[in-house]
Amino acid sequence: MNGARHAGERLMAWPGLSAGQGYCGTDACLRAGARDIVHFHGEHEADVHLTGAMITKLRPALKNSTALRLRPGSGWVTVRLETGADIDLLVTLVSAALQGAARLPDDAVDAASGHRTDPCSRARAYSYAP
Repeated sequence: MNGARHAGERLMAWPGLSAGQGYCGTDACLRAGARDIVHFHGEHEADVHLTGAMITKLRPALKNSTALRLRPGSGWVTVRLETGADIDLLVTLVSAALQGAARLPDDAVDAASGHRTDPCSRARAYSYAP
């Protein structure tokens, strides 16, 4: 199963999301207006932008998932897309990301890091939740 393709097709049916090129250069991106929400990397991985505040709010639930990888100081969370449950998790996180993005101006920066984080150029030094 190509989890990224399946998740992308499911999310493209949502109003307000459009496909485009991510600000980091990835061609597999879903955006809400001018804001990158999801970047797909390969067949089994996606980064979703939750913002630092949203991660703090959801941390009790996030820390129990083995499909998530978190980076300190980043509003982006990586989801491994290996099962249908992982795709369901991504869809739930995208819903939370859209709620968070709706409250921010397009030029807002991530409060956790103080700047726009670029999940595609980072060193892949993740910690698995919990």
